[in-house]
Amino acid sequence: MKLGIGTALGAAGMAMGALALAPGANAVTPTTATLTADCGTYGSGLATLTATQSGTSATITLSSGAIKAPIDVPAGSVNSTLTLSKNGSGTTTFTGSSNPAIPTGSDVTTGPLKGTVAAGDKLEAKSLKLVIFGLITVNCTATSAQSPGPFTF
Repeated sequence: MKLGIGTALGAAGMAMGALALAPGANAVTPTTATLTADCGTYGSGLATLTATQSGTSATITLSSGAIKAPIDVPAGSVNSTLTLSKNGSGTTTFTGSSNPAIPTGSDVTTGPLKGTVAAGDKLEAKSLKLVIFGLITVNCTATSAQSPGPFTF
């Protein structure tokens, strides 16, 4: 009986040690990337994307001086759809309406936008659609590649 309990405790200790050495949540690289975008009459310029990952869930937050808020925009009033190329052949979208409050004349920030990823996915931003107050639609298109490169999950 003592041998059985000792063996069980030893196995449990080894399992706990293996869990302690196991990697944590999946990591995306790079975590921040920049690109230039053209938003038509609303402006053009540099955009910064920040990505996070937890398992198959990922978020991307975008901020850009390419678009300035024409009026005060309350938090949560911008519906955003970010379209990204996926692994060089398909596309995927990240969506959300979690913008912070944006004062008149300030850079536009939207996110975190939520999406689903798989291990090894390489995503690069291609376009962004913002719908403000359900009335104003802003379409932006990337005019450069992401730097330092696509997000790898």
